[in-house]
Amino acid sequence: MPVIRIGGIRLMKHISSSLCIKTTLIKALKRTCSSCHYRITDLHKIAKIKLNLTAMEKALREILLKAVGSQQPEAVQIEIETPKEESFGDLSTPIAMSLSKILKKPPRKIAEDIVNAVQSLELEVKSSELFEKIDIAGPGFINFTFTKVFLCKELKELLEKHDDFLAENIGKGKKVQIEFVSANPTGPLHLGHGRGAALGAALSNLLNEAGYNVEKEFYINDAGRQVKLLGMSVFAKYKQSQGIDYPFPDDGYRGEYIKDLSEDFRVQGSELQVKDDDTLLKEITDFSYKKMLAEIKKDLEDFGVLFDTWQSEIELYKSNAVQQAIDDLKARGYIFEEDGATWFKSTAFGDDKDRVIIKKDGDYTYFTPDIAYHRKKILKGFDELIDIWGADHHGYVPRMQAVIQALGYPKEHLRVLLVQMVTLLRGGKPVQMSKRAGEFITLREVMDEIGADTTKFLFLTRRSDSHLEVDIEVAKAQSSENPVYYVQYAHARINSIFEKARQEAIGYRQEAIDFNGDLFNDEEMRIVKKLLLYPAMFRNAALAHEPHRITFYLQELAGMFHPYYHKHKVISEDTEVTKARLALCEAISIVLKHGLKILGVKAPEKM
Repeated sequence: MPVIRIGGIRLMKHISSSLCIKTTLIKALKRTCSSCHYRITDLHKIAKIKLNLTAMEKALREILLKAVGSQQPEAVQIEIETPKEESFGDLSTPIAMSLSKILKKPPRKIAEDIVNAVQSLELEVKSSELFEKIDIAGPGFINFTFTKVFLCKELKELLEKHDDFLAENIGKGKKVQIEFVSANPTGPLHLGHGRGAALGAALSNLLNEAGYNVEKEFYINDAGRQVKLLGMSVFAKYKQSQGIDYPFPDDGYRGEYIKDLSEDFRVQGSELQVKDDDTLLKEITDFSYKKMLAEIKKDLEDFGVLFDTWQSEIELYKSNAVQQAIDDLKARGYIFEEDGATWFKSTAFGDDKDRVIIKKDGDYTYFTPDIAYHRKKILKGFDELIDIWGADHHGYVPRMQAVIQALGYPKEHLRVLLVQMVTLLRGGKPVQMSKRAGEFITLREVMDEIGADTTKFLFLTRRSDSHLEVDIEVAKAQSSENPVYYVQYAHARINSIFEKARQEAIGYRQEAIDFNGDLFNDEEMRIVKKLLLYPAMFRNAALAHEPHRITFYLQELAGMFHPYYHKHKVISEDTEVTKARLALCEAISIVLKHGLKILGVKAPEKM
């Protein structure tokens, strides 16, 4: 018996008895293959599901869950999608083709049987009131087009429930830790750090809204070689400022900020005491990294990114967490000695080679405190760990997931999101390097020029593992070329519409509007369908850990609203049409505000 897995997205939290499309599909499939047993398994990991669903499927998952069985035979997948061509309907499924081999029938014959079953079922609401039409296309696709009445009832539910309609509690309180940015406190934040910050903050908002319990953490690399090198660089600059011909480290940090740190240290008076160079270097190193960390915190705060916890690498050593992690792995049989060094047996979990954790000279490798750090995360009881790293760390993922497995958890317990760098342009031409940083453009410089909201939004316009170009001139333009402005202006424009309605004493009550679809033209109905798509998109974004899907959606919605606004008068002499259009505008505003909130971007009332 086949298992029919439906990995579709439920778009609302509550099932309405009148929304029978889902029931009809399931009952029809039961009639068509009565020998089949339906089962849903592991909804979070279903593959090959096209998830551009609309609110027409809002109760699909709930109804299927009530129909689950206990057997797990061979799987048959159902794909449910929104067709690219509007003429193909609102929802399409190739289920007939999936069932063809099982039932030994031509897919088109199976499709005809399903359609006949749907149309003949005894329902609380007639099939004709749900579907404007049901077509069979090609070798066996079944296309469903829903009635305006059905869609408008869904719109009314959106207006009544707001965020409860838009976001589903899929996390059920599961604990998730997201560690991001974690920049070495050795210099200013660059654009790559900023992109990681935007991703981490938006993902945290997204998962919180989806019912997860999220902790945001910044890992401070304050005990490694890079911090020592920062101290050596500032120390050399300090000596030179005293007229001493002191060599600058070959691989030292460059940029004006090194000179600034040297001057700041001098001003705070430490040089007044006579100290040997070793003591002075220690003091300068401690002063410099703490100064840079404070600057990083300030930049992130101004960027609208706040952390719940800050984990120090030094603290891991002081608390003996590093040695405890080594002892734990040794007890599990994954630590061994060879060639005078201590190794972690990462090849036992698919890594390409074993990894040294203690070198021959007794020093720890940079990998060792990372083991202790991730063990500490696990001990805190998180259901999922998410690390956001620069793309240049992709080779580090297998060994870190090997640690997770060695500690007794599946490698999927740790999910690593990689962030590509950002290229900054001005009028299409690359921007020169920063004078302050010496080697890169700082996040602060970009924020100061185009604003934190604009910077965040632009950083979230593409998948994090894709290269991103940001043009300063486009970001400053108040036009449709600037995606941030275009989306925010849509919200502000709707607010101005309601301000005008208030001035003219035009009001409306949702329950007083006749949501039968007659008041909306075709263009408005396309916007309605787009609005009803949001909950599915939101759920997909949460499950995929991809907040850029929200950014993309908001741009599309704004791209539909602005032309509509220029073409149609929202407030007119026709009272009923005015009320309906105000309701539509309110629904657009609700969705825009929710999406922008997830991104951490303001929804301005005026622009």
